[in-house]
Amino acid sequence: MKKKTSSTGGKNSCQIGKVTLKDRRTRTESSKRWLLRQLNDPYVQKAKQQGYRSRAAFKLHEIDQKFNLLKPGITVIDLGASPGGWTQVAIEKVHSKNQKGTVIGIDLQEMKPLEGALFLQGDFLDEETYQSLLQLIPSQADLVLSDMAASACGMSDIDHIRIMALLEMVYEFCLITLKPGGAMVAKVLRGGTESNLLQKLKKNFAKVVHFKPLSSRQDSSEMYVVGLGFRK
Repeated sequence: MKKKTSSTGGKNSCQIGKVTLKDRRTRTESSKRWLLRQLNDPYVQKAKQQGYRSRAAFKLHEIDQKFNLLKPGITVIDLGASPGGWTQVAIEKVHSKNQKGTVIGIDLQEMKPLEGALFLQGDFLDEETYQSLLQLIPSQADLVLSDMAASACGMSDIDHIRIMALLEMVYEFCLITLKPGGAMVAKVLRGGTESNLLQKLKKNFAKVVHFKPLSSRQDSSEMYVVGLGFRK
């Protein structure tokens, strides 16, 4: 593997030199494409430099810059938290390391511990997980985050149905965990939220908008639905 040098540089720059594969290891074409995309992705490199567990951290940074959701002292629940990129951003913003705010991650998979965050392994809709959550949060949450994506099959219609079903689960979770005035951020696909679910969101949130961060890959159909001003 050989990395070409780059003449660009600034502390906050996302510019990197182009990386090419030079070894003789046998890989499938799809594996090669994925690896090259990762190696040449400026946000992957930037995440490593800044100590984030995933490039997704920059998506949440952009969402927060746009909507000012993460404030010191609030309670945040991060659904599908592993590997922890969004959780890391939440910790920084709400100052949970100083015990000013509370950040709780929930995921079916294990996640390496993060200072300033509590973690529950399990299904966020299971009663057992919910009862454990109630033991951790001082009151209802101010913000529910979800960067979860349903397993893709490559058929756009089916993928859309799957992520809409997942979004509806997140919405139902918000109904029982968000405090009045709270907010929700959840992943959707291009085209946004289907009309029936969008009407439900608008009924329970004062404002519902769709937003695509610049750090989302250009060829990705992902975007985010943001619900503001939760109405119980």
